[in-house]
This record gives sequence, C-alpha cells and structure tokens, in this order.
Amino acid sequence: MARVSSVLDITLFLCLITISAFHPTYSKPNGFSLKLIPRDAPESPLYPGNLTLIERIQRMIKFSEARSHYLDLIPSSNSTVELDNISLTLLRDNFFYMVQVGIGSPATLVFLLLDTGGNLIWTQCKPCQNCYLQATPIYDSRQSWSYRKLACNHPFCQGPRALYQCVNDECVYNINYGGGALTRGIASTEIFTFPFNITTTLRIADIVFGCSKDNRNIQFAKNGVISGVLGLSLNPDSLLSQLADQTQRRFSYCLVPFTEAQMAPSVVRFGDDIPAPPGGISTTTFATRPGSPFYNLNLLDISVGSRKLGFPPGTFAFSQSGTRGFFIDSGALISQLDQNANGRNTYREVMGAFQNYYDSLHLTRIGRVPEGFQLCYSYTPQFTQFAPMTYHFEGSNYVVDPRYVNFYNHEAGYFCVAMMAGNGKSILGAWHQQNMRLIYDLNANALQFTPEICANDHP
Repeated sequence: MARVSSVLDITLFLCLITISAFHPTYSKPNGFSLKLIPRDAPESPLYPGNLTLIERIQRMIKFSEARSHYLDLIPSSNSTVELDNISLTLLRDNFFYMVQVGIGSPATLVFLLLDTGGNLIWTQCKPCQNCYLQATPIYDSRQSWSYRKLACNHPFCQGPRALYQCVNDECVYNINYGGGALTRGIASTEIFTFPFNITTTLRIADIVFGCSKDNRNIQFAKNGVISGVLGLSLNPDSLLSQLADQTQRRFSYCLVPFTEAQMAPSVVRFGDDIPAPPGGISTTTFATRPGSPFYNLNLLDISVGSRKLGFPPGTFAFSQSGTRGFFIDSGALISQLDQNANGRNTYREVMGAFQNYYDSLHLTRIGRVPEGFQLCYSYTPQFTQFAPMTYHFEGSNYVVDPRYVNFYNHEAGYFCVAMMAGNGKSILGAWHQQNMRLIYDLNANALQFTPEICANDHP
C-alpha cells in the first residue's frame, strides 16, 4: 500500500484559458473569476477534435466511470491515507475541467486540472529530479524572486493537524497514486496570477503550493499541456480555504449545457464576483463530516415526475468510514445513485420509477444504445411529457429540468435517462447541474442554487 502525505481527491468541477500576456488591471479586491473550460471544448489544449454528440457522451460516461472509481478509492481526507489500484488511465480520465494560472515573478503560465474535491495545489517545478514531458514551460523556482519554501514551523508542516512532513529542514509532501505514479516535492509559497481575460488579472502573494520536483509515471494528457492540479475542497490547503479573505469562502459556477454543438466555456467566480441572482434562491446546508473533502448534502428523498419515492430517513446518510452518503461533484459528469444505500438499491428504485412512468405512457423501450445508458425509449418530436426529477434536500428542493434529466438523440429518435449506478456513494453530477447557478458558501455552510441561462454568464 502506498502512503500519501496529502490527499488529492479531486471534482469538480474544472478549466483552461488562452492568454498572451498579463496586464496590470485587477479584479474586484474581494473577488475574481476564471474561465472554466471542459477538456473537450475547442478552447481546451486537450480538444479531441470535432466529435459527434454520441462520441462526446461516450467520453463523458468514460470520464464519469473513472471519477467514480477514483472516489471509491478515497476513504477520507486525512492527510495520510492509502491509495491502491489507481491506474494511470484512471488518473488521467478522472479530470474533466482545467484552469490556467500564472505562478511566480515573472509569472509562468501553467495549466492545472481543477477539482472541487482536491486539496493541495501542485505543479511541476524546476530544478527537476524527474519531470514528465511538458509542452509549455515548466515553472522554475530559481527564476522567481517571490518564491519561498514553506517553513517547517508552519501549521501545515507541524503539529497534530500537519498536512506535510518536515525532512532535512524542508516541508515536503509525497503523493503516491499506486501503479508507480507519484509526485513529490517541497511545500512552498508563491505569487499566483489569476487571469480572467486579456485585460483583467488578480495577483495574490503567499499562496501555499506544491513545487513537484519528482513526478514519475504521471501523464494527465498525451500532449503534455497539464502541469498539475488546483483544488477547491474544504481542506485548509485548497485554494478556496487559503483565499478566504479574498473570496469570503464563496465560489460559484453555472455550467453551460454539454449538448451544444460545440462545448462552451463556463465561468467559476469567487467572492464579490459572484452575481446576485435576479429572483429567489434556494439553500440547503452542507452535511459534511469533519475532515471530509467532499461537499456532502443531506438528501431526504427523490421524486420522479410528481411521484415521491418515499426513501426512509437516513437512506443517503454517510457512514463514519466515509463511504455512502450523497455529495455534489462537478468532476463526476453523470449523476449516480448508490446500489446499496443503507440496504436500499436507490439506483434501481429511481430507474424503476422512470420506467413505470414512461411505460404508462406506452412508449417503446429500446435495448442497447451506443451511449451506454440503461433505460432508453423511442419517441417522436410531438412527445413532450418528459418527467422532471427532484432531489429533496433538507430545507429545499432541487428540481432537474427534463432537458437535463435525459440524454436526447434527436436524429435517431430516442432518449435515455442519464443516470449511473453507484457503488458506495451517490453523487449530484455535472449533467444535473446544467443551467443552474450554484453557490458554495462555506461561511453559511450551505449550497445555494437557482435556475439560470448559463450561456449569459460571459467571461
């Protein structure tokens, strides 16, 4: 079993922008934003080309399965955990969004995979002991006047809640993914530059990050454009936690629908850059247990159409070992329901409710489809009686519009309920977050949400 001194969970929820230079203009003093770009978008350096809609959905399912498997291998967010059987393919396919930031003075642009469940921010760092091939310049700590090693007396490196270890007067981390994949280096501080567009940037000093000098068997992308990971979890070393003063511990995004002809970028906003919703907003309290990096929610029940399924209290409660439970994760693209949620196969029951609903309307069920979904029906353009799905959270109801409950293959004339079976966890994935403004407010310990046309949230 490999030992890990810092958890890299990773979901979330993340993005890339292309920018030629940073200009000395700044965002609001208590807020900033970044362009959030899916890996399959034309703006992404990982753009796979002009895929068909079916090909894109197949890739999304593959990424969702990899994400689910990865999360199943993360029992908790303690600073020292054991990860095993994480293959290189699983590691690469676990991420769907990217960001670009500048590190150092002068700034080196690096592309990081973004994860709402990730902790340590890390990037490849010269001088390298072992670095994988990177298409863009590798950050060189020797060339930055603002680089500092994190002192061993820092709370992240000593005491009962230490995240890293002091070795030879250096605060070091060692993340071992199993299968020979690892990254390790020196916990350090730097000036980070967060670009929003070619005229607006924000520079923030003394951000703790991982200067990874030894990276073995890690390849997030075959073309070598990704240099590390940026986390937005609840842990103290995530970007959100470190920038509490600038963000008021709040971030938000609104995901543009995935089924557009070309996948479009979204925007992740922090602090005062989060827009005030024009109408009402719903709120539910996070149910995250101490030490967990996940944004757990207290799910009470589920409705299909107007029918409430009547799950007993505690069905979706998390266990003390970190398994079970229900949480939101943008890195998991397709939502999933646990097949053994405290003794209930919630996936089968919800899918059974959808089947009963559409069977009652005398739709014709079809078998295997290229996208890989399990419950699909033929339909004509005249059919409009698609069922919504409602997550009944503590204090509010989260209604998924039928447009985002299902996947529609209009050309072939069928639709499928876009859900996956979970093993140990239930997840509100990105498919059910389309055209929904989501605000993670850690000061209020709550998730806020309201429907929105996300294409109008321009960078």
